Amino acid sequence: MSNPATAKLQSQALHHVTMMGADRQTSIDFWEGVLGMPFVFEQPNLDDPNEGHLYFDPGDGRLITIFTNETRKPSGKAAPQEAGMLHHIAFSVSQSMYSQLKARLDARGIRHSGEKDRGFMNSIYFRDPLGMLIELASYRFEPPAGHTHADVLMAAHRIRVAAGDPAIADVHLAQAIEDLSAQRDTLSR
Repeated sequence: MSNPATAKLQSQALHHVTMMGADRQTSIDFWEGVLGMPFVFEQPNLDDPNEGHLYFDPGDGRLITIFTNETRKPSGKAAPQEAGMLHHIAFSVSQSMYSQLKARLDARGIRHSGEKDRGFMNSIYFRDPLGMLIELASYRFEPPAGHTHADVLMAAHRIRVAAGDPAIADVHLAQAIEDLSAQRDTLSR
């Protein structure tokens, strides 16, 4: 039995992320209207009766929650990104959606970074109504059966480090997927 004083607090998944939002309607217009996250339910912020608490599904059944206050309006300024603060939050999109992001953001008049090649994923960045940086990202690979994206990235990292390469690239991903796939049981061995 492990010592309770040194035992890890084992996380199993991201439960939810809560962010400070603008007023109720601006928040709904952005999280559901722009990002397409269904508005699941709302209730008061149980720690501050002056705020609402909106719940959205980002696509995997987990929750993104937004504290709203009718006195908070979009400022047009970038949110602070200092030590200890949130830099950005990233949401996953399919490759087919990713191929349309730039045009869809442009059509809405939303300023964005343009497409960014991150080696193992593609990304576009833009800001929410209160200036928080949002990333929409799409992996450039699918993990083999029985494995996760994190499994592939850990294996690709090891391959990249052994090769002395600065960042994960397609060659590392392909080898990692091949190595993980080789772990599957087969009657021919």
